[in-house]
Amino acid sequence: MRSDVVIEVIVAFFLFLRNGVYTLRMPISKNRILFQDQWLLAVNKLGGELVVKGKGAVQKLPLLDFLKEEYPALFPVHRLDYETSGIVVFAKNRAVLKTVIEEKFAGWIKTYEAIVLGHPRKKEDTISFSLTPRSGKGTVDAETKYRIIELLETCTFVELQFERGQRHQIRRHMAAIHHPLLFDDKYGDIRVNRKLSRPLKMNRFFLHASSISFPHPVTKETIKIACERPASFDRAIKKLKK
Repeated sequence: MRSDVVIEVIVAFFLFLRNGVYTLRMPISKNRILFQDQWLLAVNKLGGELVVKGKGAVQKLPLLDFLKEEYPALFPVHRLDYETSGIVVFAKNRAVLKTVIEEKFAGWIKTYEAIVLGHPRKKEDTISFSLTPRSGKGTVDAETKYRIIELLETCTFVELQFERGQRHQIRRHMAAIHHPLLFDDKYGDIRVNRKLSRPLKMNRFFLHASSISFPHPVTKETIKIACERPASFDRAIKKLKK
């Protein structure tokens, strides 16, 4: 982890110890800015960080609140789960966000890396079946492609890709083929997670948004953004090797 990001985390920790909640607004480290122009901003979200505030209480302010210190008219184009790290794209005004939504994310391709339980039978495959959308009404078609990067002792390091995704799509699709994300208690195997958590001294699932490609909503040129996975991800892979 870069030194300025470490400092950011340390400040958050001591503020939490003092106040019980991290509420100080300050700009994020410049090294976390992956791409920006006059219309868009892409940021490296840390694992254990909210993109926007949800309904429940939070222990520190979400990423959007920090970004609004420097970019007051910012809107998230998409979100990542609290535990997930990697690329999040924001629109710098409402008109840009409206364009992306009206185009229904056509041409957007998101690539992730994850550690899943077990060893999938196929080296690469496409998982296709419907999922309940965020609205909770009906079902929508969903497709996730995966390929094995490395077989570990009891787990597998995989790359996953989809276009327009649904809420928890990767987590739900991998669980459906009996290879849920390691330490994903919501969709995975709690008993196995607990068994592995103790010796590995880990308890949060590993899912990283490593790259994204999409047509720019204004210029229409193809934008490609990449983001290195966190060091904790690599340490987990090392511990899980045969």
